[in-house]
Amino acid sequence: MGILLAVDVGNTNVVLGAYRGADLVRTWRAATAVERTEDELAVMIDGLLAREELSLDDVDSMVVGSVVPPLTLALTSLADRHLGGRSVVIGPGVKTGVRLRVDNPSEVGADRIANTLAAHRRYGGPAIVVDFGTSTNFDVVSAEGDFLGGAFAPGIEVASESLFGRASRLFRVPLTAPREAIGKNTADCLRSGIVFGYVGLVEGLIARIHSELGARARVIATGGLATTIAPLTRAIEKVDEDLTLEGLRMLWELNTA
Repeated sequence: MGILLAVDVGNTNVVLGAYRGADLVRTWRAATAVERTEDELAVMIDGLLAREELSLDDVDSMVVGSVVPPLTLALTSLADRHLGGRSVVIGPGVKTGVRLRVDNPSEVGADRIANTLAAHRRYGGPAIVVDFGTSTNFDVVSAEGDFLGGAFAPGIEVASESLFGRASRLFRVPLTAPREAIGKNTADCLRSGIVFGYVGLVEGLIARIHSELGARARVIATGGLATTIAPLTRAIEKVDEDLTLEGLRMLWELNTA
């Protein structure tokens, strides 16, 4: 059985997953480099696959969800050249199985569609997906699996880097929770405000969304920093680090059945 490569292109990271059928063989995370060409992407992907004694020749299809247009084009060219065009790029005209109950459906990113589909199929609805990335996305899923909208917040790394860059006497600290909210030194004061403050942001938005839904929703966290924030709050029920990749795989199946 050939390999399906699922590629989730975000503003900070590119996450790749190699699938054999419905089985996820391995995932990788690389920094997003907008200027990467088709050839550079091919070399990078081939190198990552080699860690599992695979190569690009073992990949027979690709599904791409991207919010970075130059990399979308490069990956499409890569698929045309190496995979005989067997690729699906999530965008207008692609079957999603998700109704977009928002003002401007064309604005909804591929990652949010993938999260909605995977969350509903794996956990039911209503559901709230909290996707921790460059921004933290709150994706709201109805009981029927529709995408109802949500919220964007600055990601914890983006917010903290802004603080460090503007306050000359403050310095970078690890994004880990201190033992207590009342810091006794500058480092712990920063960690308390950044980490516990961000937990408060997440809990506050989840509470407001629950109130507007009028029903209790399951809350699933995903994204690179999900494991940092989720253990600090009871508002998040489940961490599913591969949720977006799973959604991309399901979208591939919908469009190639």
